[in-house]
Amino acid sequence: MRRRASEHTEVATPSAATASAAGVAARTASHRPALLIVALLLVLTACSSLRPRDLERAQALAVAARPTTVDCARTDACAQDSPLYDLAARAERESTPTTPVNYIDIVESGQDSLLARINLIRAARRRIDLQTFIFSQDDTGYLVLDELLAAARRGVQVHLLVDQLFAPSDPTLLATLARVHGNFHMRLYNPTFGRAHTSPAGYVAAIGCCFRRFNQRMHIKQMVIDGRIGITGGRNIDDRYYDWNPDLAYRDRDAIVAGPAVADMQHAFDAFWNAPRSVPIARLKDVAPLLLGSSPPPRPALLDRPPAPRVQALRAAVADPALIAERFVAPARAVSIVRFIADSPDKQDRLPVEGGRATADLRGLIETARNSVVMQTPYLVLTRGARRMFRAMHKRAQPPTVIVSTNSLASTDALPVAALAYKYSRRNLRDLGFQIHQLKPFAPNLPVDLAATQSGAATAAGGGLAATPTAATAASGTAAPARKPAKVPSESVRFPALGMGSKPAPLRTSGLRISLHAKSIVVDGHIGIIGSHNFDPRSDNYNTEGVLVFDDPVLAQRLQAAIEADIAPDNSWLTARRRRTPFTPLTGRIDRLFENLPVFDFWPFRYSTNYELVPGCEPVPRNDPRFDTCWTSVGDFPDVRMSPRSIIVRVLTAFGAGLAPIL
Repeated sequence: MRRRASEHTEVATPSAATASAAGVAARTASHRPALLIVALLLVLTACSSLRPRDLERAQALAVAARPTTVDCARTDACAQDSPLYDLAARAERESTPTTPVNYIDIVESGQDSLLARINLIRAARRRIDLQTFIFSQDDTGYLVLDELLAAARRGVQVHLLVDQLFAPSDPTLLATLARVHGNFHMRLYNPTFGRAHTSPAGYVAAIGCCFRRFNQRMHIKQMVIDGRIGITGGRNIDDRYYDWNPDLAYRDRDAIVAGPAVADMQHAFDAFWNAPRSVPIARLKDVAPLLLGSSPPPRPALLDRPPAPRVQALRAAVADPALIAERFVAPARAVSIVRFIADSPDKQDRLPVEGGRATADLRGLIETARNSVVMQTPYLVLTRGARRMFRAMHKRAQPPTVIVSTNSLASTDALPVAALAYKYSRRNLRDLGFQIHQLKPFAPNLPVDLAATQSGAATAAGGGLAATPTAATAASGTAAPARKPAKVPSESVRFPALGMGSKPAPLRTSGLRISLHAKSIVVDGHIGIIGSHNFDPRSDNYNTEGVLVFDDPVLAQRLQAAIEADIAPDNSWLTARRRRTPFTPLTGRIDRLFENLPVFDFWPFRYSTNYELVPGCEPVPRNDPRFDTCWTSVGDFPDVRMSPRSIIVRVLTAFGAGLAPIL
């Protein structure tokens, strides 16, 4: 499996690659022929290592070497009893041909989300289908892989589909997994030049010869158990999504669904599993030679890794039916109108157009809004079609309120996205009518379990699996020398290139940084949407996405309440226009002029800035006469320490407008 360190050295974020975008563009014209020749040579080298019949033989040898004996002779594969899994049978009993019943539980806590995943893996009787964008080598990756292998050995058919960009890339590990058991099947989606591991030269070749295909990623995250119960949302298989990383925790969200709607999830998984871009790991060009060799590859140490104490603690909690019932069954709600909307793999075979099925359906739902749209996205960059839609909604005689929860520069790990959100803040606020709230990096009241992260901010207050997951406390952001941000694999990766990883901006304070990663929308208080779609250009044009949509006022208002808690003044800064001065009309016109420039947008007096609520005041809106008394300006980039990366953000604001389609 790909080591975290190697991920950092092999993959660059858009912040790294686009920092020098202007210089690269200037040199490209004069060096284009040479670059194309180099790319062509690299492509020919990458593609000429093995013939198709060699790959077929490697696949056949792997299949023949897989043991087929199982540890259980029972028809239920010795599945663990689970009140959560039993929700599927309950939904089936209560459903009728005209009125389907689906039980849905919204999972805010990272620890609970991991607990639910492992519980469902152990409860599987026949089949487990897991689809993800990132699968990291850390405690979460080890735990999930170990549980999947255990399920395969007890008789469950396991299918693991991972996008190659952040999939396990160690050929030795993958060669072992290709032979590990007859019930375990793994494929990588869209492997670069048919390989698990992409070298720096391979990245250059892929960008030079096949830029669009290289950027087309499978971004759906879902797990389906026996075709009856599933979990979907924004979380990948990585410690940061489950409160297990000491430096960065993602504020994310999942939905568990049991009932007839799971058939849509199953159909989506099957479509991707059988797509031409999904390649069995034995057929990868750097894995096949190990299978064709005279001796089997050595067993990777990961497969024999002793479990960490927190892994052991979670495994103990998984076996507690009372805890599972309390966390997931009691809050589950019966909902009739539910559907899972997923892009087809065929989306990526078309010419560049805005969106696939997920984008089209999402826009259709948003356009129905009459009163309100509450949207949470980590990346506030919109396509032209989305801007047209929101502008038209804002021009209605009675426009709906549009509230947006997103990242600040201090909380995000996607600096180019933050730069363009900053560039277009006037348009988002004034032309589209957004009410924007930016997450603080040390937000004190989010469903993040500090004790589980094992960070320096963790307190003796506890948390953990046996107790209700604690919110991050105010101690997580303390005045102290800022720590050097860690490089981490990130969904913000857009320009895989050489030598750099994802690295958030350095801060004036230190602690466990929390970054927003949830993707959710509530329309008019009764339609709820949870999934992988960021409502950004990449989700529209490049990636394949999936979302769960339900129509139920109680559940939708539960989702809206969670987003409203995230945008509360203690957790988020308010983005609003600056205080009016006699020069405001002139500076506003100049701001608009520079905003429309694709390059040289160096205008320093932007339309908006960020505000902190004064203690004791109520959060009045910008047009309230009390606003200037109750809100105090904290600047454009609060809590961010000046550094080369902060300067990069300014440069990207000036020169990065052309990058919007791929961010």
